Amino acid sequence: MAATLAAELNSATRECIVRNPSSIMSQTLFEEIGGEPRLREIIDAFIDRVFADRMIGFFFHNADRNRIKEMEYQLTAEFLGADVKYQGKALDQAHAKHPIMGGQFARRMQILKETLEDFHVPQAVRDAWFQHNESLRKLITSDSGSDCDPIEARKKSEASHKGV
Repeated sequence: MAATLAAELNSATRECIVRNPSSIMSQTLFEEIGGEPRLREIIDAFIDRVFADRMIGFFFHNADRNRIKEMEYQLTAEFLGADVKYQGKALDQAHAKHPIMGGQFARRMQILKETLEDFHVPQAVRDAWFQHNESLRKLITSDSGSDCDPIEARKKSEASHKGV
């Protein structure tokens, strides 16, 4: 009896797939990585690494780590196709007071790359995630390259503190 039931279920599943093959192909990138629990795990590790990083962690010295994790989760989940809306400030406004250089942006991208590799995120998802982050560059830094000029950084820092 169990074998008959299993055969009927397998037949019904095959029939459903044949009639609606797009149901298999319509999985979002969000679903592909494992949905909310897995994305939160990845984001938590990523943000912890960013906060601890010697090159860029100082930007987060006074930041609320849990809030940053939540904003990063919302932003990423939305772009990966989840039914989640980013509720944070516009990215250019959120980063305006920080003199972020191209090299610091590149460092964040490197930390993201290492985190996604450590979590064995599928390459297609990684590629989309990097492309999305790179598309946000102009909202985070005016530097198009990956240089980190200490003199220019000092000027930007001084200018940002005058505006505060």
